Amino acid sequence: MALDQEKKTIDCFRNRLRNLIVVDQVLDNVGFLSKEQRELIRAKLQNEGNLKAVDLFLSEVINKNHPEGWFRELLNALEVAGCKQAANYIENKAPCPSLEAENDIYIRLIDLLHLTLVGMKTKDVCFSCFQRCILTKEDRQNILAVVEQHGEIAGARLLLSRLVKNELGWFSQFLEALEETGHGDLAKELRGDPLEDVGAAAQESNDPQTVKKECEMTVETATTERMEENMEDYTSCRSLSPPLSLASGSSEASFLTTSDLGAGALDSSMDCSMDSQVSMDVSSKLAIEDMDLYKGSDEEMKTKEEQTAGSQDQSVGEKDIVLRDYQMEVARPALEGKNIIVCLPTGSGKTRVAVYITKRHLESRRRIGQPGKVVVLVNKIPLVEQHYRAEFGRFLKHQYSVERVSGDSQLKISFPKVVENNDIIICTAQILENSLAKAKKGDEDGVKLSQFTLMVIDECHHTQKGEAYNHIMIRYLSQKHKNNKLRKEQKPMMPLPQILGLTASPGVGGAKNQQKAEEHILKICANLDAITIKTKTIGEEAKSPYKRIASAQERKEDPFGDVIKGIMDDIHTHAELNPLCQPGTQNYEQWVVQKEQNAAKEDNQRVRVCAEHLRQYNEALHQSNTIRMSDAFKFLNKYYKEELRKKCNPDDEEPIQITETERFLFSLFKAKKMRLEELMKEPKYENNALAELKALILKEFTTREKARGIIFTQTRLSAIALSQWIQENPKFEDVGVKASHLIGGGDQSVVKPMTSAEQKNVLNKFREGEINLLIATTVAEEGLDVAECNVVVRYCLVTNETAMIQARGRGRAEDSSYTVVEEAGSGVAERESVNEYRETMMSKAIAKVCTMRQEEYERKIKENQLQAILEERVKEKRKQQKGMVKENPSKVKLSCRHCGKHVCSGEDIEIIENMHHVNVTPAFRELFTVRENTTLQERLLDYEANGVIACKSCGQRWGSIMLHKSIECPCLHIKNFVVMYNSKKKVFSKWNELAIRFPAFDYLQHADLITHDSDDETEEME
Repeated sequence: MALDQEKKTIDCFRNRLRNLIVVDQVLDNVGFLSKEQRELIRAKLQNEGNLKAVDLFLSEVINKNHPEGWFRELLNALEVAGCKQAANYIENKAPCPSLEAENDIYIRLIDLLHLTLVGMKTKDVCFSCFQRCILTKEDRQNILAVVEQHGEIAGARLLLSRLVKNELGWFSQFLEALEETGHGDLAKELRGDPLEDVGAAAQESNDPQTVKKECEMTVETATTERMEENMEDYTSCRSLSPPLSLASGSSEASFLTTSDLGAGALDSSMDCSMDSQVSMDVSSKLAIEDMDLYKGSDEEMKTKEEQTAGSQDQSVGEKDIVLRDYQMEVARPALEGKNIIVCLPTGSGKTRVAVYITKRHLESRRRIGQPGKVVVLVNKIPLVEQHYRAEFGRFLKHQYSVERVSGDSQLKISFPKVVENNDIIICTAQILENSLAKAKKGDEDGVKLSQFTLMVIDECHHTQKGEAYNHIMIRYLSQKHKNNKLRKEQKPMMPLPQILGLTASPGVGGAKNQQKAEEHILKICANLDAITIKTKTIGEEAKSPYKRIASAQERKEDPFGDVIKGIMDDIHTHAELNPLCQPGTQNYEQWVVQKEQNAAKEDNQRVRVCAEHLRQYNEALHQSNTIRMSDAFKFLNKYYKEELRKKCNPDDEEPIQITETERFLFSLFKAKKMRLEELMKEPKYENNALAELKALILKEFTTREKARGIIFTQTRLSAIALSQWIQENPKFEDVGVKASHLIGGGDQSVVKPMTSAEQKNVLNKFREGEINLLIATTVAEEGLDVAECNVVVRYCLVTNETAMIQARGRGRAEDSSYTVVEEAGSGVAERESVNEYRETMMSKAIAKVCTMRQEEYERKIKENQLQAILEERVKEKRKQQKGMVKENPSKVKLSCRHCGKHVCSGEDIEIIENMHHVNVTPAFRELFTVRENTTLQERLLDYEANGVIACKSCGQRWGSIMLHKSIECPCLHIKNFVVMYNSKKKVFSKWNELAIRFPAFDYLQHADLITHDSDDETEEME
């Protein structure tokens, strides 16, 4: 039978085929093998390498029955994968023995000159070979990916291993590619031509005559040892049908002649017994090198890659992802295509699980011939680059296209293009939400959820009301329930991605009892449409850090704080305010903010200005209770200097009038300033919590052989101040403490934020040991890739149970400690105990949810989802009912929040990029002055912030100047204004809280006016 003959041909040439087939690429195109068979072969490839996988592949082809047309499908698959020589063999078009032996010698030459050849310009040679059709498109992509990920040598290894699997003729094409790319010396060396200007050492090791002799000896030895055992198989294979000889004028024959190789070698090669253990040995070695590409087996590759990457971690098996047992257990439902939440402690490999699931997901989609697309969502900009660098890019970029997008990205193409062109997209949730919203409005610059097949949501406990994650998932849930309706009506449904949520702690949402905690967990599961929440089973938990509470004694005397409180009492009297809570507390902060907002709406400038100053004094009190008195004084002194500078700026054309209330406040601080300076120099009045922290740091860094710590504090100011305090104290330097601060990136008027680059720089120094103590705000609690710590401190800071678990999880090293430092009576220890209780509630709630009957779980999930969808619809209807969107912007009036002066009408405002509200009218330009932006200079895609605009009358900051496509645009920040609408005054913190639809910025109109004005000025000058 013809079928038996085809399989017999494959069996006869098995030794040849196993060295000519790239099984991973071939499997993508053989549909006659079942899904299970392909998965078995891929598993063999991953665990034992290409040769073993090819053996299994050939066995499955030979020993199993296949549907009609399988043989033609196999041939096509081999040709598409660039294994044309293998296709020739199984189609019984094997070359004559002499050409076959000649090809073996070429392979041997490549092997012998391997160390020289891997020094080629891999990218250039790769493109040249691709143009000559001796590398496939997939070969080229893989080689370029390896070069980018692992360097030129690794790419050259892969290139050479792919070339030798080509059909005859590849060698001459390769030589031409070398010459074209400036590697004439390598081409000459492969031909055996004499080289010019070659050093003695090179001549000794790579001398052409040595190469010829070694080839001759290898061929003759192989002929003698293998003749008898190979003759029978080889002859029987050839007898199946007449051999198909290649053209006698083969271009390769001119490169290695009898005189070049030696008569013995060529005579031996003419013997039909050359079916070649030689080739098998050589190709086997190359195949092994191919599989070991990412393991850096040669010392030469290790040295080069370690120098390039600066770390051994970059030169080891990054292609292989090996999960621990507990990781595989939590991943299993997701590998089956189900929506789940993975809940694992900080440092236990949640992201690695996500990378593994992503890889398996894309592989499974590829096997069934369907495209796969994964979006990885994060809630912080620095996490985009971190996930790309440390996880998804590191493990998957060699196989798939991976791209990252965030507010810091400098990509010049739109987000939909990024999605279209890549397999894995890592981005902030807000970027995806913005693009989904555009698509809903019919904007071409938008994407749809149906374009993705897997959505990974990092820190998924943020999938709650008001969060970008939740907006995305509401869209998902709405479409899911629409799909249910379409299914019943037997109509086409919109495909939705699989969901994978990651978290270290979903929390309990402020629950006070076990039932509410379970409801919170169920709500998180419902929001993510998860069939379950998977976590470690009991007994698998990593050892928790040693925990203690360090309570400092309350201050016996606090004259510095008493002076500040006295100033605040005077302000209360002046403004006729009666606070119901103690200054220096969070409650007082909330009270005074509310007073300031009400006074702004009522145009009561006396109370508004007093409330603003009271807020600064309250912050100074908080600082004196947590950091040094000198830091609190510096904060107040800087604030008053800035305020005076606003009023007395020499650059202003007209001096700003100072009100009686402002004069009273300036005088009050001036009168007490000297006393505060005196008190801040008295160490005996410092807060005791700072002394407790000092003792703790000294103890940890003295008793540990190698201490590495992180201190969490509440505010950016306190983080910077604590860092300075440590750096200025020689006792810390004596025990080897090297400290730096790490704060967030959002713009604030008080503290200049850290850019992503600055954060990255600090974290890199921390990993390398240049810094061994970080003082951080909560930005470092969650997600950021902070190196292993053995000292974790929460300094006068307690938030919720989720933050506690995240912070404690930073203590990943053995024998790590977790300490809460507080001042007695502050309530910090009590709130920490509450968080511990809530953590226990959370664990019990997760266990309860996991053991729920499936029917009950599904009912509760559906109930929560329907409630969320309905709430969103109600919210949308209320927004529409307000009718503000349809109102004319002219009905909105803006006035200065500080002095109440009318600024502009809403009809003067336009929007740039659906985000930035600008007023470019000449009348508005007369009302403000421009000052240097002292807090942040931020360069974005097509505009940059150049300066601050402030009220000419009172100095109140109004916004900033944007340079948008060479047009200066005053950009307004709504928080600096009082908004009048329908005779009612309101204050807003964000523009999106005001639902008026302002017109888009008309660039052409404004550019035309500016150009016309410029022409007029030029004519006048002439």
